[in-house]
Amino acid sequence: MKQLTHYDIENNHKQFPITIVCDAIRTPENIGMCFRISESFGVQKIYFHTNSPSLENRKVINTARNTINQIEHGFYTDFDTIIHQLKAEGNTIIGIEITDKSINIQDFDFKNHEKIVLLLGSERNGIENINLVDHTISIPMFGRNSSMNVVHSLAITLYEVTNQLAISS
Repeated sequence: MKQLTHYDIENNHKQFPITIVCDAIRTPENIGMCFRISESFGVQKIYFHTNSPSLENRKVINTARNTINQIEHGFYTDFDTIIHQLKAEGNTIIGIEITDKSINIQDFDFKNHEKIVLLLGSERNGIENINLVDHTISIPMFGRNSSMNVVHSLAITLYEVTNQLAISS
């Protein structure tokens, strides 16, 4: 067995109709990792709140590596406005959040939605206005803790979404 390097691997480049909205993510490392994970899974675009750490922040840059320049991104100032805009563009808004209406991620059929927005709540308060989402999904957990890091949740969710979408295409 030989461990492969980045030079030995050629990924199947594919972009999916997925947009990420980061609702007031405040940790620079989470911003950087959002870029890195999103690029890895072929996300089209990421939106950050204008109060999020600057993309010129050293921790953001170091964590993101070179993916900041590889994925389209934008900023918003008003949460309700960006969600209404994305809905008007034909997106289904899916919050990664534990609610009384959440569907386990593996039971949600992502293939039934042409354009998907995955909404990440803030580390401290969750999603700002949960009533604007079309659906909420949750990740089953088996430990004592009831939550995980926001970017870990995103990575698990993107794996499931792209796995379903890749099979259907």
